[in-house]
Amino acid sequence: MAIKEILVPDIGDFNDVAIIDILVAEGDQVEVEQPLITLESDKASMDIPCSDAGVVKSLKVALGDKLSEGSLVLLLETTGEASAEEAPAAPATEAVARPDHTPMPSDSTAVAPSEVNAPPPPKPAKVDESGFKRAHASPSVRRFARELGVDLTKIAGSGRKARIVKQDVQSFVKQVLTEGNVPVTGAAPAANTGAGIPEIPAIDFSKFGEIETVPLGRIKKISGTSLHRSWLNVPHVTQFDEADITDLEAFRKSLKAQAEQRGVKLTFLAFLLKACAAVLREYPNFNASLDPSKENLILKKYVNIGVAVDTPNGLVVPVVRDVDKKGLFDIAADLGELSKKARDGKLGPKEMQGACFTISSLGGIGGTAFTPIVNAPEVAILGVSRSKMQPVYQDNGEFAARMMLPLSLSYDHRVIDGAAAARFTSYLGFILADVRCLLL
Repeated sequence: MAIKEILVPDIGDFNDVAIIDILVAEGDQVEVEQPLITLESDKASMDIPCSDAGVVKSLKVALGDKLSEGSLVLLLETTGEASAEEAPAAPATEAVARPDHTPMPSDSTAVAPSEVNAPPPPKPAKVDESGFKRAHASPSVRRFARELGVDLTKIAGSGRKARIVKQDVQSFVKQVLTEGNVPVTGAAPAANTGAGIPEIPAIDFSKFGEIETVPLGRIKKISGTSLHRSWLNVPHVTQFDEADITDLEAFRKSLKAQAEQRGVKLTFLAFLLKACAAVLREYPNFNASLDPSKENLILKKYVNIGVAVDTPNGLVVPVVRDVDKKGLFDIAADLGELSKKARDGKLGPKEMQGACFTISSLGGIGGTAFTPIVNAPEVAILGVSRSKMQPVYQDNGEFAARMMLPLSLSYDHRVIDGAAAARFTSYLGFILADVRCLLL
C-alpha cells in the first residue's frame, strides 16, 4: 500500500471552479473512476473521478473551495487495484450541465433520438443513489443514469472490466419500456410519481393545536379525482368578460306569471343555457372534444349542457339535453327537476353524462370572477358570478346604471386560442344584452 495524492485532472479552460458537492468522506473505500467531488462553473457542472482504488486517508478540500487543474483533492491509501491508466476512462471534462446551466460540448454525453426508441420514463421525485458510488461507470454515465432514474447497481456492464457504458443504460430503459415489467436482472423500473410531481409532505398538525379529522364525502372524492386529472392534463386559460343583462332581467320578470301558470320557476340560468346553446352553434369548436390520439377534434352535432349544482354532499353536474331544440320554459322545467334530484341525491348516471359544455354559476352566492376547471373531455366551461348594477358609458356620452354579469370562460388551450375565447364571450354578451338575438 502507498499514499497517493489525487489531483484535479485536465478540466479544459476552467480555473478557480467552485466545489458544490463532496461525494466521499475520510475512511471511505473508493474505486477507480468513482466520483469524488463535483465542480460547477458558470457553464457546467462536472464530477472529478478517482484515478485509483483505495481508502480516503485525508480530504484536502471543503465545500465552496475553488480548484483548478493540479489542485490537491485528497490523499488516497491505494490498494494496488487497477488504476484509471489501466482502463479507459472518460475525462473529467466529460460533463453534463445541470438544468440551470449551459451544457459543455461532449460527444460522450449526447444522446441521439434514434438511440432510444421510446421516451425515457418520468424522472422520479427522488432517486436512490446509495449504490452509485459502487457502480463501475464514468461520471457522464452516472449523470445520464440519474436523469433517467436508473439504479446503476442493477445493470451489468458490457465495457472493459464490466464497466457500465451509456449503451447499457439505454438497453435497460428499452427493456423496461418494451416489456412493461421488471427485467431479468431484477431491476425495478423508475417509479411514476405523476409526471415527476412530488407529493405534499405529511405534517402532524396536532403539534400546533387541537385538530379534528373529518372524512371527505363520496361525491367530493369522486369529483376531486376528476378535477385533479383535468387540471394536470388540460392547459387551462380563462377569459374574463361582462354582459349587460339589464333588459333580459326586465323581460324575465315580465314572464313570471306565465311561468307560474306552467308550474316552473323561470330563473336567469334558463336564459343563459339557451344563449350558450346559440353561441355553441356559432362556434362549434367549443362544442367538441379531442380524440384519444389528440390529433383530431370530434365535433358534436347535439348541444347538451351540464350545470354545476351545489348540494349538501358536494358539487354534482346534471346535464340538460338538446338545449338548442327546447324553449325557455322547457329548459326551466328540466333545470328544476334535475336540481331537485341533485339535492335529494337521486340523480341517475345517465343524467350526469353526455355534456358538451358546462356552466358553473356562483351568482346566488357572490364574487366578482373565478377560474373554473374544464370538465374534460369537454374543452370549455363558463363561470358566472353575481351580477350588479354599475355605471356604464353610453353612446350618447352619458353614464347609465346597467346590470352587468361577470363571465369567466376557462378553455383547453390545445383546442381554443385566446381570440376564439374572446369572440365567444363577446357573442354571448351580444345575445344576453338583447334576447331577441336568439331568434336570428
